[in-house]
Formats: sequence, structure tokens, C-alpha cells
Amino acid sequence: MRAKSSFRMLLSGFSPWIIIGAAAVLLPIVTLMTVETINRQKQQRINMMIEKGAALIRSFEAGTRMGMRGGHGSGFRLQRLLIETAAQPDIAYLLVTRVDGTVIAHSQIGRVGSHYASDLDLKIIYDSPRLAWRRTTSPDGDPVFEIFGRFAPLARRHRPATDMMGRRIPDPDIAPMTIFVGFRTDDLDAAHAAYLRHSILMATVLLLVGCAGVLLLFLAQNYRSARTSLARAQVFSENLVSRMPIGLIALDQNGRITALNSVAEATLNLTAAGTIGKKAADHVPAVLLETLADAGDPVEREVLCPAAEGRLVPMDVSAAMLTDEDGQHFGRVILFKDLTEMRALRQELEKNRRLATVGRLAAGVAHEIRNPLSSLKGFATYFKDKYRENSRDQEIARIMIQEVDRLNRVVTQLLEFSRPMRLHRQPLDLKVLVEDTLRLVDQQAAAAGIITAVEMADEKRPANLDADKIKQVLLNLYHNALDAMPEGGHLTVRFEDTENGAIGLMISDTGSGIAADDQQHVFEPYFSTKTSGTGLGLAIVHNIIEAHEGKIRIDSRYGEGTTVRITLPATAGIKEEG
Repeated sequence: MRAKSSFRMLLSGFSPWIIIGAAAVLLPIVTLMTVETINRQKQQRINMMIEKGAALIRSFEAGTRMGMRGGHGSGFRLQRLLIETAAQPDIAYLLVTRVDGTVIAHSQIGRVGSHYASDLDLKIIYDSPRLAWRRTTSPDGDPVFEIFGRFAPLARRHRPATDMMGRRIPDPDIAPMTIFVGFRTDDLDAAHAAYLRHSILMATVLLLVGCAGVLLLFLAQNYRSARTSLARAQVFSENLVSRMPIGLIALDQNGRITALNSVAEATLNLTAAGTIGKKAADHVPAVLLETLADAGDPVEREVLCPAAEGRLVPMDVSAAMLTDEDGQHFGRVILFKDLTEMRALRQELEKNRRLATVGRLAAGVAHEIRNPLSSLKGFATYFKDKYRENSRDQEIARIMIQEVDRLNRVVTQLLEFSRPMRLHRQPLDLKVLVEDTLRLVDQQAAAAGIITAVEMADEKRPANLDADKIKQVLLNLYHNALDAMPEGGHLTVRFEDTENGAIGLMISDTGSGIAADDQQHVFEPYFSTKTSGTGLGLAIVHNIIEAHEGKIRIDSRYGEGTTVRITLPATAGIKEEG
């Protein structure tokens, strides 16, 4: 599949115009080379024929000289040589003429005395030191390759030569002569035609090889580019898969795991080295594999999936088939995302929405309640003063006043919780603030047999905080600690070192503690473990700390005590708000 895809990428940029362009460039070059080769071969054959004719002419001249020396006469000797030599199959005729065209010797003896080459200037040919050639036809009408030039045996004689009948033969040394050698062209033309066919064939092959070479160069470059692109795509996909914030599991057609990213490893407690290449059913939870049951459209659903440490994690799962360019399925992929944080955020958002609604409602109700409360308190005070002699009525009036005050405090806290938090920061020494707030509860602590202590160094603890709000936080926590120790104990405030220069503050008590099930609800409005509590104290504390961009956390063991840890940001860079 990968090879098929690579081949398609290799030919993706191929165009027929590349071959057409290569042929257009190579065709003139190949044609020129072929024509040049044919002409060179033709010239070589002509030169070969000229050399062959020159050799014959030199042999005739030598034979003529030998005949003169033998006393048989140069004309007789030359005529005999012409007849004997013309018997060779490649020679059509041989003849010697004077410069006026009169044939003085001919391979066909009957043509002696006739005229030849009337269309040539034999005087110029005789004067030329080089042989000439032309294509013509023999007396029989056959095509011949004719070589001609000066004929000069250069043999000097002192008496005229006679033939066998006693007739005088003109001395070739005296009369200028030319010689004509006619070669038959059948073999020459056949060889030329064969060479021409061979040259055309070789030119065609060369053109095809050139076009193929251009194509191969293009394919090689395209292959190199495709290989580089595939390598980059592979690196990109590997980085994308490894860094994507959701889990990914890829399977082949046989249900074996082919890819597994780090999120999937961490969520499902798997390792890529131990699972890739193995059956998914042996390692992947069945609830995820069930999403692959539908082979059609992609599947999306939310499931509870077993994860590491035996937890059931809510997951948003998407599963789909993997297809190639031809629509053929070659694998499957499962994408899943842990919805734990998202669900927590949804719950927090929903809680905040409900709190905002309740806050707006509470603010309206509180304003409506405060006026009747003032009236009720006024009447209770009136009856308390009127019935001083009756102790029972006095007690009832006192209880009414206390309940009205308690209700008024609840309304005040409700109003404070419902309205937006605004801080008035100012520089202060947090150590001094802690010591001052502890003095406010010293009398109540001493009455309950509780020992208070501040554990911190003597140096100052500079901070930029809203003093009133932080004092409200500390007093609220102190009172909660005192309420948790009705039979006495220890209340300790200490500072701790934190990272980035933040301020760490711990308020610890040795009271009754908080049950584990209740600890996650302590900052929720209207939640309280005390029968007389409003459930707004710690909610307000939480809001104040968050408004300071800090954090608050409660560590408690039921029956052993509680520690509240507060972390406030460093003083640097905090601007005053108001």
C-alpha cells in the first residue's frame, strides 16, 4: 500500500509535455548527428573508391611501362590490361582517351577510336593533379561510379611503338591522355542503403534513449522530492500524533496495533514497545474496541473506560475507518479524550451559575428581611424593658433579641457573599495582623481552655493585602477552630516557606476534625457541620482568598484536628485595587 502510494506520488507531477519538450530538444541534435554521420560515411566510401581507382590507374601506368620495356608496345599492353582488369565483377568498364576525347584503349575493344566524355573538359582534367569522380551510367544503362584523371605512364621511348600487325601506336608519353574507371555501384548502393537504415535506426534508438534519460532524470528528481516529502510528512505526522492532547490508537486490517501515542499510553497504562504489532483485543479496553463495530460512518460516543489504577474515566471516543485513494480500507483509528477535567469544569460552571442565581435571589430577599428584623428587634427590646419584673418574659425577650441578631448576621453574610468582591490593598505586616487577630479571641480561647501560639520568625512579613478582608478570614478560621475544641486544645498559627516568594500561612487546631466525605463540600455555600452554623463562613473565606489570587486547602483527620493552608501571592507586582 505504501509502495503504491509512493509510486503515485512519484508520477503526480508527470506531464506528457515533458516528453514532447525533450523530443523537441533532442530531435534536431540527433538529426544533425545522424546526417553528419551519413555524410561522413558517404565521403569515406567515395574516398575508398577514389583510392581503389587510383590504385588501378597506378597499376595500369606500371603495366604500360612494363609493356614498353618488354617491346610489346604500350598501347597493346594497356589494351590487354584494360580487358583483363574489366573482367572483375565490380568494374563496369575501363578506357583511356586523349584530351580531345578519342578513345585509344577500352575494355570493350570495339569502342576504341570512338569519342568519350564530350561533356567534360579533358584538358583541365589532364592538368589537374587529383582524380575526379562522378556518378553516371554505363553504355548498358547501369549506374556506375566513375573515377577519371590524368594517365601518364612516364615511359620515354626513342622510336614509335607498333602493334602485332605492324601498325604504329601513338606514344602515351607524347600525347596527353586521361583514364576513366567505371565501378558498378550495386554493392556500394546496397551498403549505403544498409548503413542509412542502420543510422536511422540508431538515431531513433538514440532519440528514445535520450527521451527515456530525460524521463528518468525527471522521475529521479521527482522520486527524491517525493522521498523528502514523505520523510517530512512522516516526521510531521509522528510529531503531531505524539504531541496531540488526545489519545490515539491505530489498528491494521487484522486488528493489530500499529500506532500508540503518549496520551494513550498514560491513560490506559500501556507501552508502545509492549503493544505495537500485537492484538488490540489483548491490551485495549473492550469498551473502546466496541466503537469499531460499525464499519460505516465515523462513530462518536461517551463511555466510561477502565484506566490506570483501576479508575473509571469518562471519555469522548471517536472511531473511524482508514481508507486509501481508491477507497479501500486498510485500518482503523480510535481517538479518545479524558473528560474528567471537562466534567469538573462543567460542574463548576453549573455550580457557579446556580450560586449566581441564588446570590441574586438572596440579595433581594435579604433586603426585604432586614426591615422586618429591625422592627422585631425593636418590639423585643420594648417587651424586655416593660416586663422587667417577670423573669420568664425577660428571658423570652432576650432570646428573641439573640435570634434576631443571629438572623441579621446571616442576612449580612448573605449580602456579603452575593455582592462582587472588591479589595482595597495596602502594604502591611502580616505577622502583626496575625498577632492582632489572635488577641481578639484570646479571652474566648482562655475560657475554653485553648492555648494559642504563633510560630514564626521575628522578621517582618511584608504583604500587599486587604487588611479587613484578611482579618475576616483569620477570625472566621479562629472561631471554627475554637468551636471544634469545646474541651480545650491548641490553636497554632505558623508561616511556611513556599516557592516563588509566595506567603504560606497555616492555621492548625487539635479539635474534632472533619469527616473525609465532608471535606470536599466545606467551601460550598450553606454547608455546615455545626447545628448553629449558617454555612457561609468558609464560602466567604474561599472567595476572599481567590480574590487575592491565592489558594486555600484544608487537611483534616476526623478526631485528630484540622490544618488550613493558605497561600497568597508575592507582594511584587501587585497593584492596589479599589
